[in-house]
Amino acid sequence: MFQVHSALTKEQLQRAFDIRTKVFVEEQGVPVHLELDEFDQTADHFIVMDGEQTIAAARLREYEPLVGKVERVCVLNEYRGQRLGFLLMEHIEQVAKEKGWKKLKLNAQSYAVPFYEKLHYTVTSPEFLDAGIPHRAMEKSI
Repeated sequence: MFQVHSALTKEQLQRAFDIRTKVFVEEQGVPVHLELDEFDQTADHFIVMDGEQTIAAARLREYEPLVGKVERVCVLNEYRGQRLGFLLMEHIEQVAKEKGWKKLKLNAQSYAVPFYEKLHYTVTSPEFLDAGIPHRAMEKSI
């Protein structure tokens, strides 16, 4: 059974960073200095566990008053297609609501836009490159 946890300890944070490194740096070729950034120090981090194994991660940070930004959503390749992204996003949205935020923003890799549209996010920008990867800005009122 998959479970979403807030990454609160150093070990849990490292697990989140390890998943992000595998997906974004090793798989997609994002330079590590762009993947791990200054926002990691203040963001809320989340991990999805399959028993003792960490299989997905994401972070959430305050973007502006009452607005959060969802970032670094990733699932290990061998676990994709099992609705883990939905599970993770539902948890993140609940945390954002508990914080009293009214809107969430994110920059989706263009191939993932249909995934976020199923969660009722809407595209708010033309396509742009981030770390050499096509993205679209999206947002949702919560």
